[in-house]
Amino acid sequence: MSVVAVALSEGVPMYELAVPCTVFGTDRTEITGTDWYEFRVCGPSDARVDRWFRFTAEYDYADLARADTVIVPACHDGALRPPADLVSAVRAAYERGARVMSICTGAFVLAEAGLLDGRRATTHWQSAALLARRYPAVTVDPDVLYVDEGRVLTSAGKAAGMDLCLHVVRRDYGAAAVNELARRLVTPPHREGGQAQYITTRVPKSVRDNLTPVLDWALAHLGEPITVDDMAVRAHLTPRSLHRHFQERVGTNPSTWLQQQRLRRAQELLEHTDHGIDLVAERSGFATAATLRRHFRRALGTSPDSYRRTFTGRLAG
Repeated sequence: MSVVAVALSEGVPMYELAVPCTVFGTDRTEITGTDWYEFRVCGPSDARVDRWFRFTAEYDYADLARADTVIVPACHDGALRPPADLVSAVRAAYERGARVMSICTGAFVLAEAGLLDGRRATTHWQSAALLARRYPAVTVDPDVLYVDEGRVLTSAGKAAGMDLCLHVVRRDYGAAAVNELARRLVTPPHREGGQAQYITTRVPKSVRDNLTPVLDWALAHLGEPITVDDMAVRAHLTPRSLHRHFQERVGTNPSTWLQQQRLRRAQELLEHTDHGIDLVAERSGFATAATLRRHFRRALGTSPDSYRRTFTGRLAG
């Protein structure tokens, strides 16, 4: 069973601490059919969480250093100077082979530990310039939700931490498991890490979400050769208006969203059926195995066959 440890530090923001506790800290074996994570909160005794209460951790930073995955929530210090003992524990965990990830300004802890040198990383957009100035060896991208560099992962502020945690669950347990988990948490199962941290368009005056029926229809017809024009007709909008509505509501364009959903469907089929690659391609809307393989390689850096072997073996174990 993989051990996930979240770092508790004095004054840690409540939301950034709560997200990994929610995602990793509740047993979800009924979703995966196999072991879930063993979860630990590690930190000093009686640490203050935000301004409201104190948390007594059962584990300390020595336990954090022994975990398989270490999550560092936002820094509490206005100067963003992370505690030296936390930095040492995070560095020790990484040197042992752990996967290390940060939420929001937790990236400053990873940077102080030297784990971001020569890597691309992100943090909350308000702190990105400071991160870049203080740690010039880090390539800071202030415009994305999260960055996956293999064993080192960073995310932007608040809700982007949820995106990163779900991304990790997807890596570990596959698309079907994270989709069910997101459904229980009533949150989108996946937002691409490259999406913008914030959208500057105004909130529409109408509270009615006229995209929902179109999204539901598209998801029900992914195996068909539907196009953005088809979606626009269904929404009673011009393609240009549909594009604008997508950017406002979803944070990406209709074509990209459609390809993302087809890729998710292909992942689910590869994980939970024995369909041949041609049939997976057909039922997920890629039409041909060659097209599916091209999109898989571009988005996931692997082939459908390798992906299936990875997750079939993992779920069987």
